[in-house]
Amino acid sequence: MPRRRGKQKEYTSSRYVKDIKSADVWSVFKIIADFVQGFDELGELGPSVTIFGSARVDENHPYYTQAMKLSDMLGERGYNVITGGGPGVMEAANRGAYKHEDIESIGLNIELNSEQQPNPYITKGRSFDYFFSRKVMLVKYSMAYVIFPGGFGTLDEMFEALTLIQTRKVWGVRLFVIGTEFYAPLMEFIRTKLLVEGMIEGSDMNLITLTDDLEFVIIEIEKSLKAQMADLEKEGLNDTKYYQSLLSYVTNRSGIDGGSI
Repeated sequence: MPRRRGKQKEYTSSRYVKDIKSADVWSVFKIIADFVQGFDELGELGPSVTIFGSARVDENHPYYTQAMKLSDMLGERGYNVITGGGPGVMEAANRGAYKHEDIESIGLNIELNSEQQPNPYITKGRSFDYFFSRKVMLVKYSMAYVIFPGGFGTLDEMFEALTLIQTRKVWGVRLFVIGTEFYAPLMEFIRTKLLVEGMIEGSDMNLITLTDDLEFVIIEIEKSLKAQMADLEKEGLNDTKYYQSLLSYVTNRSGIDGGSI
């Protein structure tokens, strides 16, 4: 299958050597810059959904088509879409959202040894030096995570998100896994090994929603929005910027479609 390639650059050894030989304090400043700029640019987004998936599929691949369709459906309902900003599923998700002028199509790119160019369907984006700071931004401002098929990076992001939900470092956030055939062996491993051997609890299986039904995903995300607002109200967080962004979204939707979200 054709693979999109960016310009190659010297990175693997030269950048690594430069990093480890530089003073730690300068690395700290770079890390802080990643976080500060991310918080500043994403802090008032409003309802957003992060879509993860492989960079190695082209626009003719079924996963690309599915991701673009889902993000189009999300954008039509007023949800911002966040991705890793690269090609493949990420491009598809940004592309589906890009046509909707009232929402943001966000791409959070990463510097890689084989340079990953930002896709052209991004309305708000930035590049990160560090995977860990980028992952924080990919999950911090989202009310739902959607995992399409992918490789090591996608699996890393999926289990990071699952751990955050399991440990309640985030709450009210739903995780949807698209690709029932692709992920069936992984789900079987989780069920027959992790669960059976007591590495996770039975309730942890409910943290993952495996489906290929995009309409179902949309319906469940909108249910999750109501649940998150109720939780914020219960905790007395009505004055937070995040709650106010959700309230503004619901108010605007009510004016458009008669009160239904």
